[in-house]
Amino acid sequence: MLKRTGHADLPLHTGTVPVWLADRMRDLGTLIVESLLIQYGKKEVLRRLSDPLWFQSLGAVLGMDWHSSGITTSVMYALKRGINARAREFGLCVCGGRGKYSRKTPDELLYLADATGMDGDNLVRTSKLVAKVDSTAVQDGFQLYMHNFVLSDEGDWTVVQQGMNAQTKTARRYHWSSENLKSFVETPHTGITGEQQEYILNLTDSEAKKTRSGILVLSKENPDKVMKEVALIKDCAEKEKGIVMKDMGTERNIILPSHHEVRAEDVDLKRLGGVLATAYASDPLDFESLLLTPGLGPRTLQSLTLVSEIINGTPSRFKDPARYSFAHGGKDGHPFPVPLKVYDESIRVLGSAIERSKLGYKDKSDCINRLHKTALEIERNCQPMADFDKTIERERKYSAEWGGKTVGGSIN
Repeated sequence: MLKRTGHADLPLHTGTVPVWLADRMRDLGTLIVESLLIQYGKKEVLRRLSDPLWFQSLGAVLGMDWHSSGITTSVMYALKRGINARAREFGLCVCGGRGKYSRKTPDELLYLADATGMDGDNLVRTSKLVAKVDSTAVQDGFQLYMHNFVLSDEGDWTVVQQGMNAQTKTARRYHWSSENLKSFVETPHTGITGEQQEYILNLTDSEAKKTRSGILVLSKENPDKVMKEVALIKDCAEKEKGIVMKDMGTERNIILPSHHEVRAEDVDLKRLGGVLATAYASDPLDFESLLLTPGLGPRTLQSLTLVSEIINGTPSRFKDPARYSFAHGGKDGHPFPVPLKVYDESIRVLGSAIERSKLGYKDKSDCINRLHKTALEIERNCQPMADFDKTIERERKYSAEWGGKTVGGSIN
């Protein structure tokens, strides 16, 4: 399990996700979860949701704006719609949401507990503690407005919640996981994603144990005495790492820039080159069972290669979420409009592969998994640096042919 997997800048974006994208996000997101369940199990789904970088990459491959805070709410809404419709089959359920829906989390957890025999009171307590820690014990200037609790029928869970800083117009996403979690108040986060502030009060840090004890003692004292201690606390804050920190992350740190367009420096060009080479230059026999699918060509293989990486990639593969936007673009046209025909082919091919694998025919699913392995081999054995400008130029050139669409409408 990854603990404290990092932080990233997430610019706040306004607007809503159009229905034509929201429904596709639901369908492809659900298929990705189903593929993970078949190959790796429920714990792995929860583990990945608790990884901030994988989560951001998932949002990008689903066609959301690659760096936007809106990825959090839109992806969780899509997964809630898709997963909950098949909750009994998947053994997973998504509770909560944004605003008023976050406040319904306790009722939803109690309902699930009644249906499964789990301890509902304990689940509700967990949900409230997680929210309380991120809104009170970690005072980083962000007001929570979204809380999602993802629960398995085995009692494992992951929480994804987000806070907003209205002054800086940024958001911070917090990730929690029950896996190997020993304490709610001592380094409990699997990751914190958001803008790094100059000073952060974090009373959950393992090195803040002394500070927490001191606060408990002070809370029992006369207020006059407490005020006299303020100067000492301020001095202590400069010395004790647990109460004032400049860095809350680990090797999972990522800073997502404020510029809206995708730039070459936002992408690992060698990895993108491996994806393009797999799609456009590989021996067709390598993917014969996929290529025999009517209408499937290199552009769909490009998308499926990135989808394959989302399913099969290791944590180190997700440090450049912008690269995954080269699967299905972005709703605001960055790096290019969403190619609806390609998106629909990705959904159809992945869905067909999953259904065939359930019947014992694993040819298509094996081919999809092999796409990622092939891209890795190309990376290792050659220098497939992507020509960023030409790649964008090609995408925009064929955008109308591929059904390109943005929130502003279709591309003619």
